[in-house]
Amino acid sequence: MEIKVVERLDSGHCSADLAVYLVLEGEASLTELDSELDFEFEIKPSMATAGKVTLLYGAHGSRHAALVGLGSADRLDAEVIRRVAGSASRAIVREGYRTVAVFLDKPSVEQMPEATVQAWAEGWLLGGYTFDKYKMNPRQPTLEHLLLVCGSGNAEELAHSVSRSVLRAESAMLARDWCNEPANVMTPERLVEQTELLFAGRPNVGLKIYRGDELRQHEMNGLLAVGQGSRHQPALVEVTYSSNPALPMIALIGKGMTFDMGGMNVKTGRDLSEARFDMGGACAVIGAMDYLIRSEASVNVVLLIAVADNVPGAGALLPSSIIRYPNGMTVQVGNTDAEGRLILADALLHARRLGASEMIDIATLTGSVGHALGLRVAGVWGDARCTEALRSIGEHNGERVWPMPLVDEDEELLRSEYADVNNISSSAYGGAVAAALFLRKFAGNSARWAHIDMANTVQASADRGYEMAGATGFGVRLLVDYVLQTQASQDNANLR
Repeated sequence: MEIKVVERLDSGHCSADLAVYLVLEGEASLTELDSELDFEFEIKPSMATAGKVTLLYGAHGSRHAALVGLGSADRLDAEVIRRVAGSASRAIVREGYRTVAVFLDKPSVEQMPEATVQAWAEGWLLGGYTFDKYKMNPRQPTLEHLLLVCGSGNAEELAHSVSRSVLRAESAMLARDWCNEPANVMTPERLVEQTELLFAGRPNVGLKIYRGDELRQHEMNGLLAVGQGSRHQPALVEVTYSSNPALPMIALIGKGMTFDMGGMNVKTGRDLSEARFDMGGACAVIGAMDYLIRSEASVNVVLLIAVADNVPGAGALLPSSIIRYPNGMTVQVGNTDAEGRLILADALLHARRLGASEMIDIATLTGSVGHALGLRVAGVWGDARCTEALRSIGEHNGERVWPMPLVDEDEELLRSEYADVNNISSSAYGGAVAAALFLRKFAGNSARWAHIDMANTVQASADRGYEMAGATGFGVRLLVDYVLQTQASQDNANLR
């Protein structure tokens, strides 16, 4: 599908078989709509509800119209437009139109033309996403052209903004695709292979895979221990993208647990299919790196993915086992279902070896983060400057995070009788905080560090806004914007 910015719609090369008009609360009529229809039409208040789509079918052969509610003008921002576009895409695409024109030339949105076209394009693509390739009759898309009618003289400049939005959406949908894959397809080996195929041969990109003896040589004993019960061997994937090596290195670290059955502390439940989403952190950093490389961003980034699956078996890791890490710390495995922190510890130590000045790990780490923050806001711990920047970015782009405390006194909850630390808290409360405290022991003090727990935002239970039921791709846009913002400021500082 092609997305194009145009100044006006006419009967020539910029024609459409559906015209979409945006309506705000309090608007009783639209002049553009009145001229479009051959019958009288009154806008009902409910039609202005944000995301509400009202289709108006014209006579045979005439252009159809649709109203899309924007909600209140006082609350209108880029994220509202993004969510509205997602809802509109889902409702309109299924109608089978080939060319759709969206009129974005309302005074309320003309004040922010670049943000509007970016948000609409991004939301439309994300909202129209489907993962149905394993169904007998997958949906066949019919929409060929989306025209964004802006009414201003800077259509060419806005087209560049749309191109960036398309890349952002494609990278987020890549993360969704990989995370949605079933466990018999997306095995640890497959995740490593797909990552190699995605990044190999790209300019300024370096790629290294640590498996087997290489893991042992680097004493990545967390990965080796967690993966020992599976027929699929664990791995650490390292991808560097250094288009501007003068900048300080940022490490993006993702948990790539392709399926988490809990190990010997086996999970139970009626349907455990969602255990495949435990690689959401890995998908987030892969999607972010994909965008940074494709957009040729001026950055210095290393991607680290700790890859394994956590299943019971004859050789599986047992509770009470001891893992010794290369920094000398020993960990008692109190619970094998707290495995994510064990493999992230390896990745954090490796990022420090590489000389990263900043480390952000993102993982589906604890269910308790959802008890604290619900299903729409992830938790973030660590360096105050990093966490505040991530919070601010998330408020703007919709991938919201909330800074959480690192309570020093709670470290005693990780106390072990015969190791330096236990991998599970002795308290039933504050599990997300305990997990962050565990990771802090491996992050050290040589680099700024932030930890994002996205266990509550990795999936949507139903279609909403630009999110579809299933994997959300959460974290891709958040990390992209953070890296671009941080390294742009560092680059400017170098020039002074």
